[in-house]
Amino acid sequence: MIFEILSIVIGIYLFMIMYFNYKYPEIRWDWDTIQTDKVEFPKNFIWGTATAAHQVEGNCINNWSVFEKGSKANGEPNIKDSQQSGLACDHWNRYLEDISLIKKLGVSHYRFSVEWSKIQPEQDVFDEDVLSHYLKMIDSLLENNITPVLTLHHFTHPIWFDRLGAFEREENIPIFVSFCERVFKEYSSKVSYWCTINEPGVVATQGYFSGMFPPGKKDSQLSAVVLKNLLDAHVKVYHALKKMEHGPQVKIGLVKNINQFEPWRRWHLLDWVISNRVNHFYNDSTIDFLRTGIYKIRIPGLAWIYHKNVNAMGSTDFFGLNYYSHNHLKMQFSPSEPFTMKYPDGDILTDMPYTIYGEGLYRAIKSVSVLNVPIIITENGVADARDDRRKLYIKRYLYAVSKALEDGFDIHGYFYWSLMDNFEWAFGYDMKFGLYEVDYMSQKRTLRDGSQAFIDIVKGRNTHK
Repeated sequence: MIFEILSIVIGIYLFMIMYFNYKYPEIRWDWDTIQTDKVEFPKNFIWGTATAAHQVEGNCINNWSVFEKGSKANGEPNIKDSQQSGLACDHWNRYLEDISLIKKLGVSHYRFSVEWSKIQPEQDVFDEDVLSHYLKMIDSLLENNITPVLTLHHFTHPIWFDRLGAFEREENIPIFVSFCERVFKEYSSKVSYWCTINEPGVVATQGYFSGMFPPGKKDSQLSAVVLKNLLDAHVKVYHALKKMEHGPQVKIGLVKNINQFEPWRRWHLLDWVISNRVNHFYNDSTIDFLRTGIYKIRIPGLAWIYHKNVNAMGSTDFFGLNYYSHNHLKMQFSPSEPFTMKYPDGDILTDMPYTIYGEGLYRAIKSVSVLNVPIIITENGVADARDDRRKLYIKRYLYAVSKALEDGFDIHGYFYWSLMDNFEWAFGYDMKFGLYEVDYMSQKRTLRDGSQAFIDIVKGRNTHK
């Protein structure tokens, strides 16, 4: 009897492992046989590069600048080596110089964010000089035949909004909507692409699960609530802006980071369970919400929430896809840290660290294609201080984009992250993502050798089909 029961259990276990491996394969291409130099893109394909205000502008006073000065419960600084953003790249004063650098790349678009804390330093105060500054920047981009792509929220918000509870509280969403309406009123006649919120899943998980981002909390249920509120905020902003002048003519989208979570041990059921749940929380819950209007998180002991918003369906004109790599998860029995992240031996590790996994970008494109809206890759890049992996990274990932286009996926553009080195959030200035290297003492920008691979592909439009 015991033997029969044991046989049944083993049989069920093996069946489930076989099922998961079949349904969720970890795609691996033979890069030794792939000719990454032979890629083709449509003539009207959007090429761009990107930055975020806090990371490059300098002198931002917001929730992040406060977080940079603090420390964790164990006494470790919130930011690596207690670094602070400070002057950053002085993009605020050097934007004309930086626009000339963008132009030299041959790209047609520039994605940037406006700094909410500068525009609205107090709840009832809008700074007209700051609004004028961004208008001058937009005009300068247009004069140089560069299309601006504006992000309304890229991780940062004013200190006064933080004190109100920020996106932890549903009742604060109208405050954000009002800010977005004001910015849209100022620039909608000149900006045709709008990104509402950058990576809501990162804000929720890093700020409220891992504690690596402000406010540095570790509360899985609150993390789920914050993600729900951020998604609702996107929906409300989308519909509010569409009702305004120029609203029907512009493109408005949500920017979402996709990161596949793989089981470390593909034969271990618990690794499959945790990777599946994390994938659902981080990726699928947002895609399902935009597709069906239902936001559902079911992770026993960690987060449990159900929410319906019928207005979510049709609330994005394009999907802004940010993609970098994937992670392997190993289950462990700890309520505070239910898993650890691992990296397979033999994979090429970047400085961040994450591995070079171009196949994952193809997988990400396929996963978000269910929304049936155009896809714009709004971020993709590599931290590589030695500049010995950038060329390889660019070629592999753009091959993946080219293959996805060839297979019929509706991809309208690609933005390399980042234009230049910047303040990389919790990692400070150590991560070097830039096409241009930045000497922070002199603020000199220098094109990296590895960046030429991107320029060559962009400027090879005469060979495109």
